[in-house]
Amino acid sequence: MNAPARPSTTNPFAYRPTPARRMEKAAFLFFRLVTYAILAFATFIFADITIKGLPVVTQKEFPFIKTSFLTEFPETLHVITTPEGELQMGDREFQKYIVANGRPATSDHKTFVYCAGGIGPAIVGTVMLVTGCIIIALVLGVAAAIFLSEYSKRGKFIAAVRLAIMNLAGVPSIVFGLFGFALFVLVAPILTTTPSNTSALAIPLFIGGNYLSFQGWGVSLLAGAFTLALMILPVIITASEEALRAVPKGFREGALALGATKWQTIRTNVIPYAYSGILTASVLGITRVAGETAPIMFTAAFVVRDNWPWQGIDNPFDVLFNGVMALPYHIYVLAAKLPQTTYTQQTQYGTVFVFMVIVMILATFSVFMRIKARKGMRW
Repeated sequence: MNAPARPSTTNPFAYRPTPARRMEKAAFLFFRLVTYAILAFATFIFADITIKGLPVVTQKEFPFIKTSFLTEFPETLHVITTPEGELQMGDREFQKYIVANGRPATSDHKTFVYCAGGIGPAIVGTVMLVTGCIIIALVLGVAAAIFLSEYSKRGKFIAAVRLAIMNLAGVPSIVFGLFGFALFVLVAPILTTTPSNTSALAIPLFIGGNYLSFQGWGVSLLAGAFTLALMILPVIITASEEALRAVPKGFREGALALGATKWQTIRTNVIPYAYSGILTASVLGITRVAGETAPIMFTAAFVVRDNWPWQGIDNPFDVLFNGVMALPYHIYVLAAKLPQTTYTQQTQYGTVFVFMVIVMILATFSVFMRIKARKGMRW
């Protein structure tokens, strides 16, 4: 008589390697390595900028920050070789040196453009451009997102509009720069009593002798801000529309059932709960436009200015029609238009470090506002 078979001791739920699981594990390992590689490269870049740029911005004595680098205008660096050693000074200090010691011999005197002084006007111009761009883009982008999400009906036209918005996100920045130059710098309308000879069209208003003249805003802060705003409109519209759609429909239905109008419902029961998502769009917009060079090179940026944007004007609104310096364009000039020396590299790294800190501050402020909004609005 045969003995009864013993029950199997193998765990049916134990992990068994299969080709599919091996492939999944290999893919997971690949994605992890790619992520770590990206983080390593980013860390190396940020560390290199910090190590080489921090000494340009800081000093050992109180207040430990070279305020001159952050507040003064760019100057030409004069390097003079003397028996006592090498002297380095900016334009203003060099003029005092000439009065006291006479002009040095040509062989003992070298100059390096924009390697002395500071980047104060470029910092101010960058902050003004980014702030103006975000304000314009948020107003236009949120308005468009509200229409697409709350008022529009599904159809071929709205589908074409959404497709156009997605396509705009992939347009190169140089194209936006040329478009902004053609539209805002050369053709945009202004209110004036004396139209320019280059005006494309001048319409008399018969009020105080004013004309609506299509002669452009010139290279100005306003032209640069509008051009940058057009660049990030696709990001703002898409992110804001998704944030509005994420708000439960019950909020809308409850307000409408209580007798609220469509706009009252959107204003009180939709936008406040989508506020954090809209701020997320502003963070994405800041990181997109803060480092753009091509658009502002055509529309807003000067290589160097002799005064602040608000100096020499009578009407405060005229500051919008003045050109500004900007950190991205200043870095471009230092890196691509000047001979590379130790002095230019020091200024480059110092400028890039300051620029990186400014972008981090603006982005951190937006993230803080988003977190605060999320805590205040829960459902």
